[in-house]
Amino acid sequence: MDPIFSWLDSTAVQVCGVDVSWAEVLGDLTGLAAVWWAARERVWTWPIGNLNSALFLVLFLDAKLYANAFLQVVFIVLGFYGWWTWVRRHGPDLTLAVVRRTTRNEWLGLAAVGLPGLAAWTAWLILRTDSPAPFWDSLTLVLSVLATYGQARKLLESWWIWITVDVVSVPLYLSRGLYPTAALYVVFGGLCVIGLRDWTRALTPAPADEPIGVLA
Repeated sequence: MDPIFSWLDSTAVQVCGVDVSWAEVLGDLTGLAAVWWAARERVWTWPIGNLNSALFLVLFLDAKLYANAFLQVVFIVLGFYGWWTWVRRHGPDLTLAVVRRTTRNEWLGLAAVGLPGLAAWTAWLILRTDSPAPFWDSLTLVLSVLATYGQARKLLESWWIWITVDVVSVPLYLSRGLYPTAALYVVFGGLCVIGLRDWTRALTPAPADEPIGVLA
């Protein structure tokens, strides 16, 4: 595997005098494809998203964005969950139309998971790593996990969470010299707006609130 990692870390192009690795170039391209397919409600968003996460794992480790690196591992796990959920519920026809709004109980459950997670990750990065941006790195991790869960469950408001992730990520990546990836997240923001629009059109009536206990 070392030759593969060495190649991924090697320079593909230079942007404004900054070396851009193959991991970043390929990660940006697969990320763009994954978000595009998510907006179009295509199941291919999940396997391509997993490839994107594997590439970004290499990229963010090199940039010392440890929470973002760990996030890619979570993305891969959630990617298989989302892939299985979409296919199991709707079949492999690649066209889905079961969008709904997030219930009050789901929001409470997401907050109950997200806020302690943010505090714990921020504290860990401050105390145990040389992270240059522990809070913002942790915030993108937590919000991205919540957004991915919401996307797998076809919750409309998951797009608003993704838009917040994009807003936070752009200056974070610029601060680490990841200029193409920062630009990609500007594009992601636009695609998220498209996704929000398209999912709103496909919206189905929201179910009654249910006790959620664990986010099931």
